[in-house]
Amino acid sequence: MKEEIVQHAPDCLFCRIVAGKIPSRIVYQDEELFVFHDIHPWAPVHFLMIPKVHIPSMAHVGVEHAGLLGRMMALAPRLALQEGCNPYPGGGFRILSNTGAEGGQEVHHLHIHVMGGPRPWLKG
Repeated sequence: MKEEIVQHAPDCLFCRIVAGKIPSRIVYQDEELFVFHDIHPWAPVHFLMIPKVHIPSMAHVGVEHAGLLGRMMALAPRLALQEGCNPYPGGGFRILSNTGAEGGQEVHHLHIHVMGGPRPWLKG
């Protein structure tokens, strides 16, 4: 059963970052998306892409979110290059979204990790 989607959840770490209550190193933002550097990077380039609206996880995504997710996926390559990933095919990046406890999700606000740069990485 899907939970109701709310604009902002007061106890959500990422909602507080979007609201400016917790500082972040911003990569990009617009009316729907907020992108910032991960504070514990797993790779030389590691940033998170989140919707500004509070969606708890990928499990809560519906057809109505297709445009939002499409924008995130289309923006990821440009931001990866901007932040220092080497170009395809020799370079590249990884996109990852953990979902739920068994999927390794730690912050329950939909987020997509974009990671890249020279290997070996610490994780993954």
